[in-house]
Amino acid sequence: MEAILVDCVQKSLRHFLHSNAIFISQRLCAQFPSETNLQLLAGCYLQSNQAYCAYHILKGSQMAQSRYLFAISCFHMDLLTEAEAALCPINDPSAEVPNGAAGHYLLGLIYRCTDRRKSAIQHFKQALSMDPLMWVAYEELCILGAAEEASIVFGEAAAFCIQKEYPDCSTSPNSHMSPEDSNEVAPRSCIPEEGNPRQLKQMQGLKDIAAYHHGASILGGATCQSINSGSSNMSFYSTPSPMVAQLSGVAPPPLCRNVMPNCQNLTTLSVDSSPKSIVNSPIQAPRRKFVGEGKLRKISGRLFSDSGPRRSSRLSSSESVNANANSAVVSGNGNNNSYKGGSKLNHVAFRAMAIRKGQSWANENIDEGIRSDVPDYSLNNTSTNSCSSPDVEAKTYEQEAATFHIGRQVTSDSKIITGASEILTLLRVLGEGYRLSCLYRSQDALDTYLKLPQKHYNTGWVLSQVGKAYFELVDYLEADCAFSLARQITPYSLEGMDIHSTVLYHLKEDMKLSYLAQELISTDRLAPQSWCAMGNCYSLQKDHETALRSFQRAVQLNPRFAYAHTLCGHEYVALEDFENGIKSYQSALMVDSRHYKAWYGLGMLYLRQEKLEFSEHHFRMAFQINPRSSVILSYLGTALHALKRSWEALAIMEKAILADKKNPLPMYQKASILISLEKFDEALDVLEELKECAPRESSVYALMGNIYRRRNMHERAMFHYGVALDLKPSATDAAVIKAAVEKLHIPDEFEDGL
Repeated sequence: MEAILVDCVQKSLRHFLHSNAIFISQRLCAQFPSETNLQLLAGCYLQSNQAYCAYHILKGSQMAQSRYLFAISCFHMDLLTEAEAALCPINDPSAEVPNGAAGHYLLGLIYRCTDRRKSAIQHFKQALSMDPLMWVAYEELCILGAAEEASIVFGEAAAFCIQKEYPDCSTSPNSHMSPEDSNEVAPRSCIPEEGNPRQLKQMQGLKDIAAYHHGASILGGATCQSINSGSSNMSFYSTPSPMVAQLSGVAPPPLCRNVMPNCQNLTTLSVDSSPKSIVNSPIQAPRRKFVGEGKLRKISGRLFSDSGPRRSSRLSSSESVNANANSAVVSGNGNNNSYKGGSKLNHVAFRAMAIRKGQSWANENIDEGIRSDVPDYSLNNTSTNSCSSPDVEAKTYEQEAATFHIGRQVTSDSKIITGASEILTLLRVLGEGYRLSCLYRSQDALDTYLKLPQKHYNTGWVLSQVGKAYFELVDYLEADCAFSLARQITPYSLEGMDIHSTVLYHLKEDMKLSYLAQELISTDRLAPQSWCAMGNCYSLQKDHETALRSFQRAVQLNPRFAYAHTLCGHEYVALEDFENGIKSYQSALMVDSRHYKAWYGLGMLYLRQEKLEFSEHHFRMAFQINPRSSVILSYLGTALHALKRSWEALAIMEKAILADKKNPLPMYQKASILISLEKFDEALDVLEELKECAPRESSVYALMGNIYRRRNMHERAMFHYGVALDLKPSATDAAVIKAAVEKLHIPDEFEDGL
C-alpha cells in the first residue's frame, strides 16, 4: 500500500496535479507516519508554492533531506537565519551540507543575501566543483564579479566530474518520460541488457520510498540527485519535471549519436566568418543636470536634459532617436539602418538567423583546442568517395571498435563522454559570454555569443543577453532589435524585459513602450519586470508619481530586485525627494553591491545637491565596477572640476573621450574646463570639433559665444548667441542666453557689481 501511494504522489507531481499529490501524501503520512513520507508531503507543498506549510511540517526534523527542504521553505519565507541553521547546524559544525551541490548553492544564496560575499563565493564554487552543470551557481559568481574563465570552470575536471555524477544517464534516452511511455520506447533505445527503467523500478519494490528532491524546479536549475538518508537502506529518488531540460538552458546530450554510417553526410551548422560587429551607436542625449563652473546648469538638446538622473549610461534625446535630416549625428559610419517599418530588425535578425558559412561550430577552435561533435572519419576534407577506400575503412573500423559493441550498441562510457563534451563546449561559450557581460566588457561578450550555433543563438535567453550588451554600449537601436527578436521567439519569457522597457524609454518610443507594458502585465502581473515596464511608460509621460507607484509595486513583488530600487530612486530625484531617493539607491546596493547604476544615481544626486566630495566618491565606486563607461568618467570629471581640481578633471575627460568617441558629453565638459583655465583657443578647437558631431546643439554655440565675449569679440559672440537661440533651446537655456546678450556690452567691472 505504501509503495502504491508513493508512486501515485510521484505520478501526480509529474503531471502537475499538486492538489491530488497533497491529498494522497496526507493519506500516506496518516497511514505510514515517517519522516521520509513527511518529506514527500512537504515537497508537494513546495511545488504548489505553499512554503509555509512545508516549514511547519519539517520544523525540528533531523534527516539531511528534511533539513534541505526546511531550508528552502525558510528561504522563500525570508527566514534566512533559520535556513542557514538548518543547512549548517550550530551544535554540529562538522556536519555535511545536505543535498551536495544544491545545498551549497542554497547556502551561497543565503550568504549573499546576508552580505557575506566571501562565504557566498566559496559555496558557489563548491557547488560548481560538485556539479559542473549547476549553471545558476556560475551565474551568481559572475554577478558577484568572482567567476573564473569559463574554459577553466567547464574544462577537463568538469567532464570527469560529470562522468561520476551522472553514471546512469545513458540507460535510457526517455528516462524523463513516464514509466508507461519509457516502456514503450525502450526497445528502440540504447539500453543495457540488464533491463529497462520499469523493471529496475519493480526490482526495488517496497525498499524504495520516494522523497521529493526540490532541486532545479524551485532554485532555478539546481540538479536533482539521489541522497541516502544514512539511517536506513531507503534511497531518495527524484521526480524530474518535464520542463527541467528547457529551464536549465542546456540541451541534454544526444544519445546514440555515434551510431551512424561511416560516410554519411552530416548536416552541421557553420561558423560565422564575418569580422567582429561594429557598434553603430547613435549619439544619445544626456538627460541630467550637471555642475558647470561651480553650480548646476541646464543645457538642452542631445547633451543634457532637465529631467533629473535617469537609467542609462548615456543620456538620450528625441532628436538623435528620430534620426531626421542629420544621419551623421545618428550614425558614426553613415550606414545606420532604418528604425521605422519592416527593416528595423534586419541587422540583428540577420545575425541571429543566418546560417554561418564554413566549418561546423563543433569544429570551431574554442578554448585552446579543436574538438568535433562527430567522429573524425566523417570530417574528411577531400571527398565523400574517399571514405570507401580500404585504408580509410580500416581506420574507421578501428575507431568504431573502441566505441561500439557488436551490433552497434554504444557503450555507456562513450556516450557519457560524448554528451559531457558537447554540453561543456556549449557552457564554455555561454559562460564566457555571461562573465564578460557581468564585467561590462560588452563588445567582447557580443563577439563570444556569436560563436554559438544558430539554434542556441536564436533563443530568448541569449538574445536578451545580446540586448543587454547593446544597452550597456548605449546602442539603443540594436538593443531594441535584439529584445524584439527575443520577444518574438519566446513571448512567454520576461527575461530582460525591464531593460527593454528602459531602451524604449530612451528611444522615446511611447507607443511601443505602452504596448510592451500592457503585454507584460497581461502575461504576468506578479512579475517585477512587468511593473518596471509600466513605470517607465508613465515616467516617459512625465507622470512621475504614478511611475513611482509602479516601481514600488515591483519592489514589493521582489524586494531583491536591485534595478527596481534604482528606478524608484530616479523617480524620487525627479520629484526632488532626495532623502527617499538616497534610501532607494542604498536599498539597491544592499541587494547588489555591484549595481553600478545605483552608485551613479547617488553621484548624480549629490552633484545636484553640490555635495561634491560625496559625489566624487560615488562616481569613483561606479567607475570601479564599470570602467568602460564614458558617462561615469564625464561626471567624475565634472565633480573634480567643481572641487577646483581642474587639471585632474581634464585628464579624466580625455579618458572619457577615448572610451566613447561618439559621446559628445565629455568633449563639451572638456571645453568648459579649458575655459575656466583660460585656454580659449584650445576650447574653441574642441567646440569646433564637437560642432561637426552635433551641429544642432544650442549649448555648443552658447558656450562659443561666452568665449568670444570674454575675448571682447562682441560681434562674433552676438552671432553665436543668435545661432543658439535659433536652434530653439529650452526655456531655461533661452533665458540664460538672452541675459548674456543683454550684458554683452556691459564692462566686466560693472557686471561684477550687479
